[in-house]
Amino acid sequence: MNAHAISIGEAARQSGVKVPTIRFYEKIGLLPAPPRSEGNRRQFDARDLRRLSFIRHARELGFEIADIRELLDLTERPQNSCHEADSIARRHLDEINGRIARLEALSGELQRMVDECGHGQVCECRVIQVLADHNKCRHRAH
Repeated sequence: MNAHAISIGEAARQSGVKVPTIRFYEKIGLLPAPPRSEGNRRQFDARDLRRLSFIRHARELGFEIADIRELLDLTERPQNSCHEADSIARRHLDEINGRIARLEALSGELQRMVDECGHGQVCECRVIQVLADHNKCRHRAH
């Protein structure tokens, strides 16, 4: 084994990415297939660890695999404009803000249902009534 190469288990420990996930990233081409030892074990290096850390961080921020693939491709062209990376991040931010708006509407609707519940019998329960009839909701987008 190369003196600077590390096993998949050690790569997982150092990068914070689980072994099955590393194998998955390799399978879908997000992580290049590393060289193998004579015993057919994967041998990872510092570049692989940086890439795994990049992917992990991007996933933690909610980026989709396709966007991560594009961002990784951009890192291979460090002298190019960062306009594409900015566009990917802005698109992702717009998606997150849309999700937040839908969740806030959902939270408001659920709060209204709970507040209007008289805590009497189920046949009079506002929560059950609203769940049974979407037309009783104030918002359609949830």
